[in-house]
Amino acid sequence: MAVYYTDGSCSPNPGPGGFAVIRDMQPLIVGHDLQSTNIRMEGSALIAAMKDAAGSECVIYTDSEFWINVITKWAPGWAAKDWKKKGGEIKNLDLVQEAYAVYGQSKATLTWVRGHEGDAGNELADEWANRARLERLNGYL
Repeated sequence: MAVYYTDGSCSPNPGPGGFAVIRDMQPLIVGHDLQSTNIRMEGSALIAAMKDAAGSECVIYTDSEFWINVITKWAPGWAAKDWKKKGGEIKNLDLVQEAYAVYGQSKATLTWVRGHEGDAGNELADEWANRARLERLNGYL
């Protein structure tokens, strides 16, 4: 079973962003956006990892508890209500819908890891997300 780590980076936030997907402790996919947010980059990384897994069982570690909650807890209710929620619009709806759809077709287990606490996979994902942002990297490595 593949093990992924994902991370997103944006500096300033909002501003130039990057994301990275690490598979089995090797940098695999990177992407950048000249004008983004950290939330969008984190979501983009998760989507890229789930797409790479292509329906195979995998574990995806992320330091974005927010995105785990979006995909596994909140999106099912929003989808049932035609993508509406109490209190206003759903931010980043395009990514929310894509992540939820891809997750629904996946066999991914999303697992939260505390960021910047010495987890080697998380640190590697952070390093490559920053490189993607700074060097404007896109695609498979």
